[in-house]
Formats: sequence, C-alpha cells, structure tokens
Amino acid sequence: MVVTEHSEIGAIVAANPRAAAVFEKYGIDFCCRGNRPLDTVSRERGVDTAEILAALSNCPDASAATAPRFATWSIDLLTSYIEENHHRYIREAAPILREHTAKIAKVHGRNHPELLVIARTFAQLSDDLEQHMIKEERILFPLMRELAAAARHARTVPGPAGQLPSPDGPIAVMMQEHQQAGDDMAAIRKLSQDYAAPADGCATYRACFQELADFEHDLHDHVHLENNLLFPRALALEAEGA
Repeated sequence: MVVTEHSEIGAIVAANPRAAAVFEKYGIDFCCRGNRPLDTVSRERGVDTAEILAALSNCPDASAATAPRFATWSIDLLTSYIEENHHRYIREAAPILREHTAKIAKVHGRNHPELLVIARTFAQLSDDLEQHMIKEERILFPLMRELAAAARHARTVPGPAGQLPSPDGPIAVMMQEHQQAGDDMAAIRKLSQDYAAPADGCATYRACFQELADFEHDLHDHVHLENNLLFPRALALEAEGA
C-alpha cells in the first residue's frame, strides 16, 4: 500500500499492523476513528503530516516480519482469533485491574482523587465489555460465520424473510460500544497523565498504571481488527449476496 496524506489511518494499519505503533506514539486513534485521512488527524493532533509520513516510511513492513497478516485472514479465522486472544485477555486482565484500581484508590485516593474516578470508570468499562463480548460471541460472530459459509457454498445470503439476517444493525451497535470503550480508556489515560505514576506512588500504583496502558494497547488492536477488517468484510459479503 502506498501511504499518502489522504490515506485512511485504519487502512494503513490494516495493510501494515506495525504502523499501529506510530499512531499510538502520536496519540492517534486508528481503531474507533480509523476512517479518517492522515492529514485530518495530523492537523487535529498539531503534528506535521510529513513527520508522520516519514515515521510510517521507516516502519518495518509486517509482510517481512512474523506479525500475522490479518488482512488476508478469513472471517472464520479472524473471529476465532479475536475470541481466543483479545476476549480471553479482557476476561483475564479486567478482574485484576478492577482489584488494583480499587486498591490504589483506597490507599492513595485522598492525595490523588482522580484515582477514585479511574476505579469507577474501569469497573463500568469492564462490565460493559463483558456484555459486549457476549453479544459478539453469541449473535454477531456466528452470523458472520454463516454469511461466510453461505458465500463459500454460493447460497443466497441476506435479503428476503426466512434467509440470514443482515449484520448491519448488530455491527452498528458494536461500533458504538467500541467508541464508548475507547472514550473510557482515553479518559483514564488523561486522568492518569498518560499512566505516569507520581513520586509518592507505591509499587502497586506503578504496576496498575502499566497494566492500564497494556489494556488500552490491547483494546486498540482488538477494535482495529473488528472495525477496520472484520466488519467491512462481513458487510461486503452481504452486499455481494443482496
């Protein structure tokens, strides 16, 4: 892919997952708002587009590395990967982070009241993400796999009653929920001053902030795979069979 100032940032990462690190360095949302051109987001961040283009040009090509080439993966493989990696990660990491954010809020909240907000925000976020994942695993992903199977077997796909339902509505809901999750993590990042523990922060405080940073990084990768790769592919299948 030839990257220009007019390229959409989500498409850039879809073509080369290594580009995600460049956008994260500049605080650019390539997952929930991946449909915006590079020059637009550069202006929003107050960064010279040429600087970002230069950084992207120096970014290793994922095709020459061991990184998975998600853009070439089937719907079945993508949905399974998301469930087995990103959904599992959330279910393992979220309970620990809820405990840690609550703990540091209790111990350090008097001197750092933002920790109370961080703990409440993350608790709500983790509840929301669990319900979100259940809807994907029980409704949307199975429907997408059926669409893919229908296309493989040249059967009729969404249209008249009695056939497969359209994924459009569920996808729109999932994207709204992705946006809310991204906004929640952005708020936590701002409250924590980019996950920078203060001088009086204990080891748990510092570890918690690193865990939050790791959680946000995984969420960005997770949402990118769905918003910029999986969902467009499912909608394209529907359009082809309409």
